[in-house]
Amino acid sequence: MRFRAIELLLFLVFLNTDIMAQQTLRILSYNIYHGENPYAMGQSTVCEVADFIQEINPDFVALQEVDSMTNRTASFVGEALDLTDIWANKTKMYGFFAKAIDFSGGGYGEAVLSKGSASFEAVQLPIPKGGEGRSMAIAYSKNKGEIPLTFAGTHLCHEFEENRTAQVKAIIARFKSSENPVIVAGDFNLEPDEEGYALMSTHFYDAGLLFGDSSYTFSTEKPEIRIDYIWLSKNTEWSVEEFKIMNDVVYSDHLPVFAIIQFKQK
Repeated sequence: MRFRAIELLLFLVFLNTDIMAQQTLRILSYNIYHGENPYAMGQSTVCEVADFIQEINPDFVALQEVDSMTNRTASFVGEALDLTDIWANKTKMYGFFAKAIDFSGGGYGEAVLSKGSASFEAVQLPIPKGGEGRSMAIAYSKNKGEIPLTFAGTHLCHEFEENRTAQVKAIIARFKSSENPVIVAGDFNLEPDEEGYALMSTHFYDAGLLFGDSSYTFSTEKPEIRIDYIWLSKNTEWSVEEFKIMNDVVYSDHLPVFAIIQFKQK
């Protein structure tokens, strides 16, 4: 009887360890068109975006086309604002802005929000063909008792495939040696038949395809291409419990991409 009790105890310890090693995350990626309604110019969507994020209750958010202290924001809300700070404060999340370019008296780039504490980093992406600068915002999760996780948000070049390919290569190189789970989300401006997609697929899983959803993400009024993604590193076991393109959310010219994922390290 004593031997069987020890066996049971060891089994319960093993089971608990396995459960603790598995985590569930709610992930949102959204190109928010600098907080202005693209179909009714001059109309702010800053508050609506904040309310939407709160409703979704995500653990991590990647936001693209984010303004910081620009005259453009002031033109439709009455004052220059750091949109990342606004959304972080309203949603009670940690926020970080990665400026890609100087713009309209302020900055323009990408942002990430994290429900838990994190350290942050901004990375500039290559533009060998020239054109608009691009950045990647990275959050390194610091939640105690959980598997360390890296979450990144980015927005690749809309002008030149050469730039997008170089930017994908830079993203892969950045995380290639990471031992932690990595999620990269955002507006990649590339479709599944492009070289950059094939390169990402070599090192990351397309969460939409894992779930079986390849719905279009652009434009909101007439979705006809898929360019917004959530990517999951192949050094980790992932399960996509839910994935959806939110067709009823109309605060931008892009549709939001939302997923609920589970993971545990291999």
